[in-house]
Order: sequence, then C-alpha cells, then structure tokens
Amino acid sequence: MPSSADAGGFTATLGCLVEPGLVRLAAQLQTIPGLGACERATILQATRSSLLSTLHGKLTRLLLLELNAARVTGRLGGEDAQQRWREFCAIAAELSWWEGLAEHYATLSTRIARIVDNRCSAILRFAQRWATDRPALASLCGGKPGDLLELSIGTGDSHCDGQSVVLLRTEGGRLVYKPHSVAVDAELHDLIEYLATCGSTSSMKVPRVAVYPGYGWAEFVAHRYAADDSELHDFYRGIGHWLALMRVLGGSDLHAENLIAMGPHPVVVDCETLFTPRMPPRPSGWGQAVDQAVEVLGGTVLAIGLLPARGQALGWRGVDSSGIGRLRGQQPMQPQAIIENVGTDEARLGSIMTELMAAQNQPSEQPALVRFWPRVLEAFDEMTACLRRLDAEGQLQVRLRRFADCPVRVVVRATEIYAEIGRMLWHPISLHDEGAARKRAFDLLAEMAERTALAPSDAAVIEAEIDALMVGDIPFFSTLPRHGRLDGPGRTQWLAPGDRIEEVLQAWRTSDLQLDRQVIQAALVSAFIGEGLLPKQGSLWSVRARQGDIERRRRHQSAAIMRQILANAIRGGDGSIAWIAPVVGPTSRTTQPIKQDLYNGISGIAVAVAAYLRETDAGRANSVDGLDELLSASLRTLDQAETTRLRDEAGDIKIRPRLPGGYVGLGSQIWTCLTLARWGIEQEQMLHRACALAAQLPNAVMEDTTHDVLSGVAGAIPPLLALAAALPVGGYLTMARQFGDLLCERARYQDGLACWGGESGMAGLGGFSHGATGIGWALRKLARASGESRYDELADAAFAYDDSLFDTEHGNWRDLRTTERALGAATWCNGAVGIGLAHVDLDPELTHPSTRLLLRRAAAATWHFGLGLDHCLCHGDLSVWEMFEHAIAAGEAPKGMSSEHLQASILSSLESHGPTCGMTKDIFVPGLMTGVAGVAYQLLRMHPASQLPSVLTLA
Repeated sequence: MPSSADAGGFTATLGCLVEPGLVRLAAQLQTIPGLGACERATILQATRSSLLSTLHGKLTRLLLLELNAARVTGRLGGEDAQQRWREFCAIAAELSWWEGLAEHYATLSTRIARIVDNRCSAILRFAQRWATDRPALASLCGGKPGDLLELSIGTGDSHCDGQSVVLLRTEGGRLVYKPHSVAVDAELHDLIEYLATCGSTSSMKVPRVAVYPGYGWAEFVAHRYAADDSELHDFYRGIGHWLALMRVLGGSDLHAENLIAMGPHPVVVDCETLFTPRMPPRPSGWGQAVDQAVEVLGGTVLAIGLLPARGQALGWRGVDSSGIGRLRGQQPMQPQAIIENVGTDEARLGSIMTELMAAQNQPSEQPALVRFWPRVLEAFDEMTACLRRLDAEGQLQVRLRRFADCPVRVVVRATEIYAEIGRMLWHPISLHDEGAARKRAFDLLAEMAERTALAPSDAAVIEAEIDALMVGDIPFFSTLPRHGRLDGPGRTQWLAPGDRIEEVLQAWRTSDLQLDRQVIQAALVSAFIGEGLLPKQGSLWSVRARQGDIERRRRHQSAAIMRQILANAIRGGDGSIAWIAPVVGPTSRTTQPIKQDLYNGISGIAVAVAAYLRETDAGRANSVDGLDELLSASLRTLDQAETTRLRDEAGDIKIRPRLPGGYVGLGSQIWTCLTLARWGIEQEQMLHRACALAAQLPNAVMEDTTHDVLSGVAGAIPPLLALAAALPVGGYLTMARQFGDLLCERARYQDGLACWGGESGMAGLGGFSHGATGIGWALRKLARASGESRYDELADAAFAYDDSLFDTEHGNWRDLRTTERALGAATWCNGAVGIGLAHVDLDPELTHPSTRLLLRRAAAATWHFGLGLDHCLCHGDLSVWEMFEHAIAAGEAPKGMSSEHLQASILSSLESHGPTCGMTKDIFVPGLMTGVAGVAYQLLRMHPASQLPSVLTLA
C-alpha cells in the first residue's frame, strides 16, 4: 500500500534542495499583477511543503543508507547516537553534500532538480491563472473570491511535468483548481439536467465548473452525512442512477476519492474517465472460457469502479477502493512506512500496520448497504429504462455527441502499479544503476502489457512512462472521444483511432441487463471483509419442516443444483470451462472468474461433480446429463492453468508464490488431486500433479503471513500428510515437519495459551478456518504422523486459547473481529461448527471427556446462533448438518433433534428459498465451500451408504 515514511526525520535536511527553485518562484510571483504579498507568501509556503513531502518520500531510503554508512565507517564524531544523528542531518543539509553523491548516484541531482523545477513551474502557471481568472469565479464560491488565504497542493497524483490539483481557501469560500480540461464536467452537468427534463430527476450531482483552455476551476464539495433515512434513500437512488448513466457513458475509475457524499447527493468530483476504450483481453493461458469470462465481466457495471471490489495487486490486496465501498472496519490493515529509531544514528526504515484512511464517499458513519441495496437496483433499472427510451427516440446519441471534443483521460494501467514501479526507480540501488533499474521497469511494464489489453506495449510509450516516473509523475493518457487515439507522456501515442462514443453506445445497446443486475447484487459482498461479518438477513431455517419423503427430495435437490451449475458455466472452444461469481479469498471478496482452489474454485466443483457421478453409479443419485463432460472440462481447465503457471514461473519476471492453504492455495489442490486419484480419476496424472504442487509449497510457505488452515501454512500440513501416506518415499512428512516447526516458531504465547497473527499481544483469531483451533488441529495430525511431542504440546496450547474465548454467559465463542460478543461465531469458518468438527475429527470415539464437552457446547451454540444464515458449507446450514449429525450420534444434540428431522428441516429450507449461498438468493455462487456445489455434496453425503469424505476436515 502506498505510504510515506515519518516526515519528522529528514524534512529540514531537504530544504537546501528546494530553496533555489523557491527563490526563483518568489521572484517570478513578484511579476504577476494583482497578486498580493500575503498571497505570494501563501503560495510559496504551500509549494515548499509539497516539495519537501514529495522529496522526503523519495529520498528517505537513500538518507538512511548514507546515515548507516557514515555510522559504520566512523565518519560521525558525536558522543552518542543522538549527537551523531544531528551531525549527519547538519551535513546532509548542505547542497555540497548532495553534489558529492554524484560518484554513486550519477543522475540524482538532475532528477531532483527536475522535480523542483516542474512543480515550481506548475505552481507559477496556477498563480498566473488565479490572478487572471479570479474576477470570473464568483459563481463557484457564492461570491467574490477575494484574497487567497490557504493552499493545498498535490491532493492527487502529479501528471505532465508536476501538475496536480490544488485546493484553495479564499475570503469568499473554497475552490478547486484542475490543471486539465474540465469541459467533460460541464457537459456531464448539462446531461444530468437534461435527463431531469425527461422525467428522470435524480440526486446525482457534479460540481459546477469554469472551463478554460486546458484547465479549469470547480466548486468545492464539502462532505456531509445524510440527515435521515429519506436522504439516505435519495443517496442510494443516485448511486443506482450513476451506475446506469456511467454504463452508457463508458465511465471507469470512479473510486472512493472521486465520489463525495453530500447529504442526499452522490457527487462525482472527477469524471474525467468517460468513453473508456474496451479491448478484448489478452489470452490468459488458462483457457478460452476464462478469457470469455474476463471479457464478459469487463463489459459490465463492475468496470465503472463504483461497486465494491477488492484489490488484487501487491500492496493493495484486499483493499476496497470503490466509490460506494471502502467501509470503515472492513479494510485489511495496511503497512505504513516509518523511520524507526528516528533521532539516532541507528535509524532505519520500518513499518507499522494502520487502518486505511477513511474517504468522504459514505453518506453515514455506519452505512447500511444491505438495507438500501434494493434501492440501488431499482434506480439502476429506472435510469436504464429512461436511457433506452431516449435511445429509441434518437435523442441519446445526439446528447452523447456533445462530448465528442471534450478531452477525457484513459487509465491504461492501475495507478498502484505505477506507484510500485515509481518507488522501485527511487530506491538507492536504482539510483546507483539507473540503466539496470530502467530495464527492470521496462520488463515489468512490457510483461504487464502481454496480460492487459489496454496497457501499452510499444517500446517508445513504455520508455516515456518510465521517464515520467523518474521525475515523480504518474503517466497521463488522454484523448478526444471522437478521435480515440491516446496522447501519452512525451508526446507518444497509443491505440488506433476510433469513435469511442459510437463504440460505447453500441456496447451498451447489446449489453446483458440481467447480468448487470446480477453483478450489482453480487458486488455487495465485496464491501465486507469476512464471512462472519456479513450483515444478517432473515433466517432461512425452516421452523415447521415438511417431514417424510426424504430420499426423493434429497435426490431432486442435488440433481437440480448440478443442472444449475451446468447452466451457468461459460464454455470455451478449447474444452475449457469457467464461472463468474463472488470469490472469497483470505483478505478479499470480489466478483470475478473463479480460480483453481477448492474453497470457491474449479477444484471444488470438480470434486463435487466427481462425487455426484460416483454416487450416481452407486444408485444413490439421479442421473444428470452433461456431468461427464463438465468434469472433463474442469480437469482440462485445471491442467491448462497449471501449465501456464509453471511456464510463467520459469520466465524472467518473478511472480508472487501462491498461497499454501488447505482450502485457498496449493494444499487445497493437492487434496483435490489425491481425492480424485482415490476415486480412480486419472490416477497417475493426479498423483504427478500433487507432487508438482507440493514442490511449490516451500516458497509459498515462506511468503505466508496468515498461518491459518484456510490459506496459510497450517492448511498445507494435512494434504502433505495424505501425500506422504500415498508416497512414503517422497519426503513429504519431512516437509510437513518443517512447516510445523515454522508454526512453533511463529506462535504467540501468553499464560500457556498460543495463537497466531494479530497485531499485538493475543490478538489472533479463534475458530477453525482462520484461527487457533484449525492450526491446533493440523498440528495434532502432524504429531500423530511424526510422533513428535512438541506439536502435540503446541496443539494443546492452541486449543486452550480457543477455550479461553468461550463465553459461558452467552454459551458461545467470542469472535475477535467484532465487538459484539457472540456475533458470527457459530459457523464452520469462525466458531462453533468448525470447533466441534475439528475435535470430533481428532477424537471420533469421544474417548476424552473434553471432546464430548466441546461437542455439547458447539451443538448448543449452533442451535442458538448458527442456523439459517445461508446454505453453504463455510457459514451455512449444510455444515451445521454435519456437526449436528455427530452430536445426534453422541447424544449431545438439542432436545428432540433426530437425523430425519434435521434432514427434513434442511430440505424444507432449500425447497422454500432455493439454494442460497450469497447475500440474496439471486446471486449464483457455484463453489464448494461458499456455493451450491457444497450444498449438493452434503446432500449426497446424507445417504446412509455414502462413503464420500468430509471436506470440512479434509478427510
């Protein structure tokens, strides 16, 4: 995540670098008529602050390296660490010291001077424009602006030789200066007013602007929470309207910083990215079906950026930066760079974990997205109907042609990608060998272009992008919608010309409205970071279950689910297959083509389909046509993905290792291979693939920071133990012991308790998939396979930790992700169901009294807190079924519960609501743990003769 080091250390040291430029700027400001002395001082001070902040972020690593070198070589003569720090800062505050660095950093002084000159020149242009335009700006701030009182420079990224947005506070009010054309803002403002005359009055707003050639001024929009439900209702109605309007305008990049909530109005404050070109995706190597799914999804409302979605790039993984997302408390903690031991000669660069700064996009302190989401859908339908009516009347195209000569921006690469490469280019190693750094940056950008259709692949354009990054700018691409060819940095051009207005209009006319609605519904889950934290809706549990006819109903429901999976598949001409669905990862939930894992990916679907065919052959399931081909396509797609991954890993560009976990990661795919091989499906190939996957585990484990069963190192242990049992001479037990040792090393101990993760103290989670019980369960299995007692001892400490989270007053385990003591903690993933199943799996005969006690507690907690959330295996009733079956057999189930009554209740719920595995029943989720495949799998296991293994304990 982009961050800057603590500015308390070297800020004053950098003054010598900016002073020459500021002296020149001061002299130039003196020549501007109508600019008062106080205004000149305000501009100079703001420019100084902006430049020092910019240079501090780029030069801190170099200064720390040089400080350490001076300390190690004895060049500092102070008596203590603090004196030596002050001595170094005094030396580095001299321009001669920086000039002396030329031997090691040949181009450093030139690059610094370029940044200073560019920013000062950009501010000079601003000052000249301010002095000239001031009399004409009264309408934007409610009266004559008067004198400039305060300035904030660089509130966004800088582009095109140091130009950036400037916020002004004047005697008459606040204003925004934009160093690029704002003609598109004016035209969008007029379009919204036109739609109101056509009967579509909306709470949508854009700021009023004053348009000048190549730049403009805009009114300042102040954030305000909605006053009541009526204003909230209007706000979310406006969001639905924005989705529909931006869909027809080809809008994109409408992230949280570009939307401000102003009471009932969602205000888009930066609408420069309209008529974004749509390019067919580059072949992924994962099969034509995946490529088709990517293309389909890229053409939906998800591409606008307003809907909740989680970042995948390094540094932004799990972050929801969307216009309507970025909820407080629903973002992963992010590393922020700081200077450790600042003020001493042992200062070094470190990091702390912090919450992502809140944006101004939310209309309330605790947004009730679930309550108002139906209004978003209704408003989307409402505005779409209006736009289609206008299109049928020939009016829509006429209105859109008014945008033809409005300059628009095209974001060809994610800004976070540029930010990461920019940081690399300012690293001391890069500064020492600029040629090698540029080549590395070129290779990364060229590699990205091979995978991302809109990213430039032309060598001249890439070199120009690097030139911009070298001087602290984010590369900027723009075009006129009627022309379409992009003008990039350094006067380069990219893409073939084309009428972008006609392109986006034709794409909208042929769009799948129902798919857009499904995407809007599915996107809601991405706003929330964990399954157990999803807002609760009405219970799906059947209080008055229909009894009897269990076998016929079970068969009917499982067959219907398999047909649903078949019907929703996307098929490629090469025999590959894909599905689009909300995908759950360790730090993210986002709608995308599903991946290869067991949890919500193709591995899980392959297991479910193979299980269904197996039970059909045994006469325990109804025949469903097409499942043989579905299984073959799933295995083919997994094989293609693995081949592509191995090819990529052999390339020059280092790629991020996969997660090691047992449900999301390499461990999950090993378990899948072993299960399919055990069922006689491509046995030799499956064992070979399992071994190849296991070979990748050591690198994956070294990158792991989660430790848990779901995606971390603990989840790799049980599949490795199964592989060791199948192939005893492969060294897999030794590998599993190495992973167990790592868990021993990383455990956090307190008063005989052990947990993992968390930011401080005993902040680690409990439960099975994410927490201490799951890790303890894996360690106990390792202890039994290896005979080594240290794993047993650590497992006991992990179980004791979860025992300490049991709240006797409420009869449930506490979920440390929430302040509500019992919220969300009665599921497989985070509470009672997973805890009960883990201990029964380790002690199926209940030989230890503690196992019976835990099962009794788990059954009671689940009965009171865990029923009816949805039907899935992760946090729904089909995992509850498995735990209750154990409780019934042990005599520890809730009073009056029997296997037949339990199955009847679940079947009645499925019959009443349909298989529901998302926020609403209308969201189709195909996967094993979070989707309908897992529901079908458990229905198969309900047959008393079924021998299918439990996926909840990776049996």
